[in-house]
Amino acid sequence: MRSTIAALLTALTLAMEVQANEPDTAMASKSTYLVLYRPGPAWPAGAPVSALPLRDHASYMLSLYKQGALKMAGPLTDNAGGAVVLEVQSETVAREIVLEDPAVKAGLFVYELHPWAPVNWEHRLNP
Repeated sequence: MRSTIAALLTALTLAMEVQANEPDTAMASKSTYLVLYRPGPAWPAGAPVSALPLRDHASYMLSLYKQGALKMAGPLTDNAGGAVVLEVQSETVAREIVLEDPAVKAGLFVYELHPWAPVNWEHRLNP
């Protein structure tokens, strides 16, 4: 499980580096948060994430993407949940977003919310 999370964090960091190299003055006032979704009490035992009723969750994620708060998201391929990267003004805003997620409200997911500081590896290669 730890190796899956480590691989996920590595992949997310690399993807964020591409975005970090693009100028964006609005990002200066935003922070990045990593949300790890885990099976909640309403997740049917043994069910893969693909079998869950996540239509409302997917619509919510798409709306967050359109608003610019969601940078990337997706399921963990070992059916252990999912992960989301948010860029928002504060941890309070990030927590409110997660608490409004239909899958969290329905008990399909529980979550962990972490402030995150992606490393700009490209910058380190070319100082």
